[in-house]
Amino acid sequence: MRLVRTLVSDADSERVVAILDEENIDYVVTPEASAREDLLVVEFPVPEQALEVVFDRFEDAGVRADSYTVVTEAKAALSENMDDIEERFVVGEEEDSSIAAEELRSQALTLLPDAFTYYLLTCLSAVVATAGLLLDAPALVVGSMVIAPLVGSALTASVGTVLASREMILDGFKTQVYGLGVAVLGAITFGFILRSGLFLPPSLRPATTAQIAQRISPGLLSLTIGVCAGAAGAVGISTGISAALVGVMIAAALIPAAAAVGIGVVWTAPTIAFGAFVLLVVNVASIHVSSVAVFWYLGYRPDQWVPDDLRANASLRRFGPSLAVGGVLLVSVVLVGGLVSTHVTFEQSANAAVEETLAQEQYEDLELVRVQSAFNPGPLSGQPQEVTVTVRGPVGQTFPEVSDRIRDRLIAETDREPVVRVEFVTSQRSPPEHS
Repeated sequence: MRLVRTLVSDADSERVVAILDEENIDYVVTPEASAREDLLVVEFPVPEQALEVVFDRFEDAGVRADSYTVVTEAKAALSENMDDIEERFVVGEEEDSSIAAEELRSQALTLLPDAFTYYLLTCLSAVVATAGLLLDAPALVVGSMVIAPLVGSALTASVGTVLASREMILDGFKTQVYGLGVAVLGAITFGFILRSGLFLPPSLRPATTAQIAQRISPGLLSLTIGVCAGAAGAVGISTGISAALVGVMIAAALIPAAAAVGIGVVWTAPTIAFGAFVLLVVNVASIHVSSVAVFWYLGYRPDQWVPDDLRANASLRRFGPSLAVGGVLLVSVVLVGGLVSTHVTFEQSANAAVEETLAQEQYEDLELVRVQSAFNPGPLSGQPQEVTVTVRGPVGQTFPEVSDRIRDRLIAETDREPVVRVEFVTSQRSPPEHS
């Protein structure tokens, strides 16, 4: 429920009252207390779903609601026609759970904390994520997502894009870029302290840690996380769902990847650093694209948008910032998406080669545990593609040719000559007891 208090001139009051009467909304009109001439205060309660309808009618009638309008949350409203209004907008034919554009703008801006809090929490979340990745502790990685305040910057930029607000676009993207930079620097600093202080065993290989391995090989599933995070954030903020819930999802797509970039730098592992960086860029772009698409689907448009008039809406003067963001995101998706597509194709070939090889009779005692294809953009990197296959087999048996057979199949199916590493996990099984 929302309580609206707006200041209108005496000349506009008749049109405002007429609109409220037509919409069957109860209202109160009082003189403006400072005794300025020809000004009246109009106050009325409405469900949040009806707010945009009323504001649109005010705008169509030539009444400017932005001269002075305050919208506050009301716990409850009792009036003669309130039951009919709620029946119409909350559960009736005009039911719509999304909030008004003005309230959406305000909601997005309130999600941006002050600079000190934002960068401090971002740095702390990156430190926790770094510890969780190195310790292979999923609980710590999840904990880092909870304290990360990245939801505000991501959604501010997306709301600014869909509403063509240059200030919101700049604030959102600037805060997000700086925040992710702080996260990477925090991960580098913390990782350097851990490594130089010998707090971790010298034998630690970050690439073999499961939590890190999941963040250095961008693929279709990684893209899905970013798309879902952006869509969930857009739905959440536009329907009044707690920002903390959608914030965790957005942080899940960004913070662990940023921490993995720092780990790759500290351990001088280009494969980790580059793969995690590509994942970070993919998730940033997919979050913004999906959230803008959801906002647009929900009916949010720039203030000067003209329905069904492409020529009027193609104005660089009015919508230049939004078009610029769209161009940057398009280039990012094309360039990074091409790298991810190449990797996904090779990953599919690797999975198929491993499956076909292990299906042979001489390898029937081997059980596949995992296939990991290190992210590699192709011949331009100058480095061979690496594939690590983990299999489980019985104690005492050796399979010396399995890596060569997998490699031969990959060479036949792709244009690369990869390095194939097969890691064996031995196991024993006691026979069942017979009674």
